[in-house]
Amino acid sequence: MEVGTSGVLMLPYTASSVGVARRRLIGDLTDDGVYEATACDVGLVLSELISNALRHATPLPGNVVKVSWMLGDDCVEVAVSDGGGPTVPLVNKPTANALGGRGLGIVDRLALRWGVYTHPEAGETTVWAALPLSGDAEKSPESVAENGPRGHNGTGPDLVIASSRDA
Repeated sequence: MEVGTSGVLMLPYTASSVGVARRRLIGDLTDDGVYEATACDVGLVLSELISNALRHATPLPGNVVKVSWMLGDDCVEVAVSDGGGPTVPLVNKPTANALGGRGLGIVDRLALRWGVYTHPEAGETTVWAALPLSGDAEKSPESVAENGPRGHNGTGPDLVIASSRDA
């Protein structure tokens, strides 16, 4: 497995981009030796993040959404950037018969950590998640506080780190 493998896609702000991004990500990860089950979990999380961007946010200039991923030595980080929306992404507790509202719950369940980074001057919001490469990875409050998405170093005035496992 090659540590540091990454991908960045600028995709049309349309539902068909979900499948395009998921297939490209899973293909890249399996080519790099990531177990198929792990690659599929990462693909599911990326799909949820893109779907949320399409449903709850505005596109970036050019009517696009930015999708990126980075393969590290112990985790895979995915991120979706959009033009922001009226609310901050939060995990919902939908009723059993609700038709939606489970996306970030899935992200929260599968990810080591996830969060939201707003870039007010750029009019951009990024929702990111880091997933373990092995099923036996343990979360610790210290790693959540210290290890934000690559490039943000877990800090910033508008960074929100979320995980139900910290409660």
